[in-house]
Amino acid sequence: MKSLALALILCVLLPLFHASCYMKPMTLKPGEVKGEVKGMITHCRDDKDKTWHPIGSRWRNSDCMDCTCNSCCQGYATPVEFPDDCMKEWDQKACEFKVVKKSDPSISCPIFGSVGK
Repeated sequence: MKSLALALILCVLLPLFHASCYMKPMTLKPGEVKGEVKGMITHCRDDKDKTWHPIGSRWRNSDCMDCTCNSCCQGYATPVEFPDDCMKEWDQKACEFKVVKKSDPSISCPIFGSVGK
């Protein structure tokens, strides 16, 4: 019975090993914009880019993480299953992996499985 319970717990936790989000402490900025109550918290700062964002907003930072004031999540999937004659290439501008032929990178390949996002 203990083995069954352990197996069940491991099955429940397995998806968390590939989790691509994290919680973060907020760096807050009091309001200084015209029309706002002075001292009221209105913005939080992205830890990577050091940019300020309004409370409640969403943005993508330079690490391709989709963020809110409370958390960031990986904004892309990583291909893990594709044909052997293909390779994955990172496109930083598009924040995505592309899978292409090793012999001719202008030819795209199918992706059968990926992790993340």
